[in-house]
Amino acid sequence: MSEPGPRGPVRVMIVDDHALVRAAVRAAITGASAELVAEAATAEEALIVAPQERPDVLLVDINLPGMDGVHLVRELAPRIPATRIVMLTASSDEADLVDAMRYGAVGFLTKDMRPEAILASVLGAAHGELAMSRITSARLIHRLVRSKPPGRSSDDEPLASLSERETEILRLLARGMTDRAIAETLTISPRTVGSHVGAILRKLGARNRAEAVARYSRPT
Repeated sequence: MSEPGPRGPVRVMIVDDHALVRAAVRAAITGASAELVAEAATAEEALIVAPQERPDVLLVDINLPGMDGVHLVRELAPRIPATRIVMLTASSDEADLVDAMRYGAVGFLTKDMRPEAILASVLGAAHGELAMSRITSARLIHRLVRSKPPGRSSDDEPLASLSERETEILRLLARGMTDRAIAETLTISPRTVGSHVGAILRKLGARNRAEAVARYSRPT
């Protein structure tokens, strides 16, 4: 993986009002590489527990009672910036998912995923990858880009500050490519890709990769 990940098992917290879903996720990720460190059934409970636990990955159900998952992300992301937030959903409502990503989420998982796929996505998210399929990431990123207000020079200036290599990597990220795939395409190491991604985030003032590629307005 290209970005530094947690040392030891990935610490995961889940926010879902269904006990069966929490149990299924617990069973899927419990092992040597990940562990469930906290659970919450409501957004209000998560607002208390998550800042205390500061998990590596936070799984959040979109359809929570009371405050929904999207608003929870908006409240929590600034408080736990090192935590990778991944949405849980039973559907693929793009509007909610786009909003969640704008507020800091790094992807989404559907509740019908196989246990091994859930674990792989959680581990990938902990190391900086988008937790979604390439097709879905490309579709959502395209929607984020299209919804960007036109004519904002304040957005253009940071993009212009990117080097040619950084712009190229951002273009490939916008296609939904992983660090490893980008490294193979550009014939560089995944670690070098990670270094460039870090520079891109700093120059754009982006909290995560999804936010960075959302500012990339040129067609790919």
